[in-house]
Amino acid sequence: MNSPDSTLDTRTTGPDEPADTGWTPRVLLSLLSMGLLLELLSISYMLISIALPDISAHYQTTQGAWLLTAFLLLGAVASPLIGKLADTYGKRKLLMVCIALAAVGAFISAIAPTFGVLVVGRALTGMLNPCLFLVYTLIRDVFPKRTVAMSVSVVISGMGLVAIPAPFLAGWLIDNFGFRSMFWFTLICLAVLAPMILLTTSESNMRLRSRLDVFGAILLGTGIGGVLVGVSFGPDWGWTAPNTLAYLIGGAVLLAAWIVSARRIEQPLIDLRLLTNRPVALTTLTSGLVYGVSAVFTIILPFMAMTPAELGLGYGFGVDAEGFALFQAPFGAATVLGGVVVGWVVGRVGPRVTMITGLALMTVGTAATALSHDSKASIVVFGLIAGLGTGLGYASTPNLLLATVPQPLQATAGALASVSQNILPAVLPVIAFSVLNSHIAMVLDGQAFYSDTGITIGFFIAAATAAVAIVTALALPRKAEQQADLQAVAADAGAGAPAATVPASP
Repeated sequence: MNSPDSTLDTRTTGPDEPADTGWTPRVLLSLLSMGLLLELLSISYMLISIALPDISAHYQTTQGAWLLTAFLLLGAVASPLIGKLADTYGKRKLLMVCIALAAVGAFISAIAPTFGVLVVGRALTGMLNPCLFLVYTLIRDVFPKRTVAMSVSVVISGMGLVAIPAPFLAGWLIDNFGFRSMFWFTLICLAVLAPMILLTTSESNMRLRSRLDVFGAILLGTGIGGVLVGVSFGPDWGWTAPNTLAYLIGGAVLLAAWIVSARRIEQPLIDLRLLTNRPVALTTLTSGLVYGVSAVFTIILPFMAMTPAELGLGYGFGVDAEGFALFQAPFGAATVLGGVVVGWVVGRVGPRVTMITGLALMTVGTAATALSHDSKASIVVFGLIAGLGTGLGYASTPNLLLATVPQPLQATAGALASVSQNILPAVLPVIAFSVLNSHIAMVLDGQAFYSDTGITIGFFIAAATAAVAIVTALALPRKAEQQADLQAVAADAGAGAPAATVPASP
């Protein structure tokens, strides 16, 4: 029986769009606007990666990875809260809230006088991250059924309208107007996309009311942050220094307290009982590893390519931000292609196969880059391989979740995946840059340049992560577990009565 504060509405289609209308102009415009929003999320990673050498030199810091980490960490903590609020008040409404907060963060970043303020702005811009699961669960709720699989794959991986020209635009902005221009660009885009989504996308009718675990969010966020500060500054402070140990141990204690709290309260920030479902747990972990591999690869690549060859470090081509687009654009185009491929074949082979294939390609591409990074042509080829694998992995994740989770819980389960997709990409670059900061070859005008050994290890960290993800993906069942099993878990968690489900993938 539902608790008094857990009211469930199981309608499955939007109020204005019948289930069998197919591709209408309104659906296409809605897909375009939400796809561009998620493309902006993807561009946020790319912009920071391309601008990071300039930002690090401007603020004279070796902690540039925190611009990505802060962006992802707030997204990780906020996603479960946003997921529950979306289940309660509506996915489109919360999507608008996230866009507004991200716009404020972009403005703060654009005017940031210090690196610390810039990190704060980037953290707030991280409210774009919950938009990922809000978009694909909103599509599942309000789009015509026959359009859902392709729509989800397209919006998650990008539609090809931005992926190829965006690196050239980003490079042009940074080279001609400085790194702050990319934050103004983000702000303008959000101001345009918000009304587009409001005008073309219906609100979801799904409702699942629940309490918010703000205390759990504080424990989780500060715990992860503490551990990451210890890992990030460990090479500078010393791994046995009191400050390092205080952050590492304190963060670990807070995370342990969060786990205890999550197991005891009725409606925790993250319902760990949902993770007892094998497909959900493995999909959550695997998808986080996919995003982590991509984050490490794309954040190290510009440092390698932009390093002047005349420094004699054994790598580097001395390209500017616009010149780096020649490396980034093929990666983005291949990512889009991978997403489209999933949309074409997932109904026949299932998302498990496409996920494993993507991870295999990511392993090959990142490992090859680690072994050979002294030729522009080879880097482009390896980027194409890694990008194709990334697209397959990105698009496989929501298809796995939609095939496993009952519809009323998809925003909450999507939030679990979003936490993983934010935490692991936040942690892995910090680890990679901890290694890089232990292999600084020289410092010129406040900018650190890394040894070839450090660059090689950094790319191998990405390859090893992809290899681990292959193991977790192989552990996924060949067919999604019966929906009744997960509904039993949901009922134990107080989530409500059985509702409409998504058919299991083959």
